[in-house]
Amino acid sequence: MKKLLTMMFVLGLIFSLFVACSSDTANVEENEGTETVEENNTSETLVEEEEEESNEPVVLNWNLGATIETLDPGLNAATNAGHVINNSYEGLMREVDGKPEYAMADSHTVSEDGLVYTFHIREGVKWSDGKPVTAYDFEYAWNRNTDPVTASDYAWIFGEFNYDSCKAIDESTFEVTLKAPADYFIGLTGFSTLMPLRQEAVEGKEDGAWAADPELVICNGPFILVEYVPGDRIVLEKNQMYWRADEVKIDKIVAKMINEGTAALAEYESGGFDFNTTIPPAEVPRLLVEDPTFRIEARPGTYYFNVNANKVAELQDIRVRQALSLVIDRMAIVDMLNSGNIPAINFIPPGIKDANGEEFTDKAMAYGVDIYDMEGNIAKAKELMKEAGYPNGEGFPTLEYVTNSTEGHLLVAQQMQDAFKIHLGINMEVSSMEFGVFQELRKSHEFELARGGWIGDYVDPLTFIGLYISGSPLNSPEWSNESFDQLITESAYASGQERYDMLAEAEKILVEDAWFIPIYNYVDPIHQQDYLKDVERTVLGKFYFGRAYLDK
Repeated sequence: MKKLLTMMFVLGLIFSLFVACSSDTANVEENEGTETVEENNTSETLVEEEEEESNEPVVLNWNLGATIETLDPGLNAATNAGHVINNSYEGLMREVDGKPEYAMADSHTVSEDGLVYTFHIREGVKWSDGKPVTAYDFEYAWNRNTDPVTASDYAWIFGEFNYDSCKAIDESTFEVTLKAPADYFIGLTGFSTLMPLRQEAVEGKEDGAWAADPELVICNGPFILVEYVPGDRIVLEKNQMYWRADEVKIDKIVAKMINEGTAALAEYESGGFDFNTTIPPAEVPRLLVEDPTFRIEARPGTYYFNVNANKVAELQDIRVRQALSLVIDRMAIVDMLNSGNIPAINFIPPGIKDANGEEFTDKAMAYGVDIYDMEGNIAKAKELMKEAGYPNGEGFPTLEYVTNSTEGHLLVAQQMQDAFKIHLGINMEVSSMEFGVFQELRKSHEFELARGGWIGDYVDPLTFIGLYISGSPLNSPEWSNESFDQLITESAYASGQERYDMLAEAEKILVEDAWFIPIYNYVDPIHQQDYLKDVERTVLGKFYFGRAYLDK
């Protein structure tokens, strides 16, 4: 079965149609001048027309999809806002072609013991208001985002790279000290929670409102926010103070928030969008065959659902939680969605390698779910429910499942609802809501069952399971397991294959305890007009338009 899952991953990648890079530029001939008045007038007219045409702003129309909760780099935990932040701010490094490249820093050194990193801030880098970006801006941001008062959803990520402290030695020197070596640290320095913030622009506005207010926001990336209409659109314009502004060829980005796939597709096909990733599942097979501007790309992430550890007494029984997982037909779900997603029984997706270069996901197979034997799974589930005292669902309460109201999420919820009723006799009601409301509900832990999804922040198993350590703000079910916590903590001080083996054991505990139930691994459906060139995408799926251009 392991080989089949890996093969499915490879086959999914075959669908990826990568956008070819192009270096074509407009080739305008110089006006050499002539002796006749008529030809001179014609030449002048052509020059005027060319100048008039060149003054037209280059606008990218992009469908961002779901509404956003915050644009504050230190507070955000959502993927869609992460795309905007990735185009508006810049950290010490930026990922280019899958590897970290110097950005706000232009060099760094590491101590012999691997614990002290010293970054040198690039000379001349500025905020959008013209003031310099300094090492003090990084010191302020990192201290602010690790302060419990800030309540950053991503404060936990500092623990994942063994962070101890930071300080600005002077305006151009930023020093970071780790508690233990972390080879993946450099790759994290481009992540939004580690981006700089200027104290005077942020302090006193801890709810992040400054970042969504065009009158207050300052950025250090290629684009800056100029308009924000909640639930409707975000408008970015080229940041003339960006240190690589001469490479930015797009003048304005209009990012709409159309979360309904059919409407988003219609807008794209009518020419209203240049870039869109909100696709109705039923249209994916047709688009793969008929539309050369459509492609599917693998994305390291997992779709799952959370079981709240404190809301329903009957769910405290591990046999019940495992039964819920067993009756979910993951193959049927991915077939229904028609999007190339990969059925998942583990939390860590394919594509993550261990120290020996082997697939990590093969090391922690789940507790007996066989995606190819639903009949056997269902029989096991019924036996577990009988052992737990709920044969055919007798005496079991109605459950409530909450999700945001995107079409695909509702289809998955319907399939689960039917499976629980038909095979276990359990009734489940589905409540859907706008994404921002759903995020707040999930963070408040006021749910019984809730949709979950996680895209990795760096290429390592820890990015997929580290957030479920006890007390993490992203541990929505408030699950706690001492053995899991100990393995995660101790892995920070291990290295090589020993560390990967510890993380594999931790994932096994996570999956078998079944408070988090994996359903499938993500792919990205992408609609990109053929005239839009050089859109970049990080290994973990963040889009970047800083070097993109429109060749119409």
